[in-house]
Amino acid sequence: MIHENIKQFRKAKGMTQEELAVKLNVVRQTVSKWEKGLSVPDADVVIQLADLLGVSVHQLLGTSADTDTTAQLSEELARLNEQLAKKNLREKRIQQANQKRGWILLSSFLAMLVALTVKNEVVSILLVGACVLAAVVVLYRNLALLTSVTTEDMKLGVLRTTTFFNVGVLVVGIVLAVLTASDLVTISKDGEKLLAMLLVSCVMLFAGIVSPKLPYNRHTGLRLPWTVQDEDTWNLAHKMIGYISLPVVLLYIACTFTIEDFELVTLTAMVVWIGVPGVISYVFYRKKLYGKLGK
Repeated sequence: MIHENIKQFRKAKGMTQEELAVKLNVVRQTVSKWEKGLSVPDADVVIQLADLLGVSVHQLLGTSADTDTTAQLSEELARLNEQLAKKNLREKRIQQANQKRGWILLSSFLAMLVALTVKNEVVSILLVGACVLAAVVVLYRNLALLTSVTTEDMKLGVLRTTTFFNVGVLVVGIVLAVLTASDLVTISKDGEKLLAMLLVSCVMLFAGIVSPKLPYNRHTGLRLPWTVQDEDTWNLAHKMIGYISLPVVLLYIACTFTIEDFELVTLTAMVVWIGVPGVISYVFYRKKLYGKLGK
């Protein structure tokens, strides 16, 4: 790239950025931006640069053929400028995404710290809930950035819907926890069992509806080590969740009313619900991986 060539040829000439800037009638910061790849010089400046550094224009640009006319040079610089703009935009988005992830991690850490240090049960639940909600809000407001899905992509609506659902489940859980911890609401053992069954069933059914529509990302969905590595594997796993969610929920409800050990029934239902898509997608990923290696 031209920024690397400017730096290389300048150093080969034994010139500092300041010395080169003086000869070109620009400030040193301008030369620094060229060499950092933050901007590119104009066509007439490129010609002066090449002359000062003792190289041809095509050597400075890193092109295979000489650039004979100003029009061709301007066209090449426009192309380089477009590439540079895309590169800078990508780097800026990565930086912004890392900042948002930092806020999410900070909120999660604070939630864990509160849970470990605050002794009052009601206060602890409220503070942990606030921290988790803050993390969810950051995630929701930056879905397009964190998942690299543009706002024009209709699949972003699925991500937003999923986030809203997660927030709803979280809020219901926090409210119920606060009410029961403060003895404002008393729920019988059978009531707790029914409530838990309904909550798990709703989560499964909702996931079964939205999973086949979820875009490939590393933030929402079945984030197994192999599903986040390959888009085809991701799509297969989430299609499987869509296929089995309703049958698993129906069996789960039936077993809840016929088997006394509710914890075992719930655990088994979750293992089947996640395990079947997980195993099938893993087998698919391994076959695809070894197929590529064999080629």
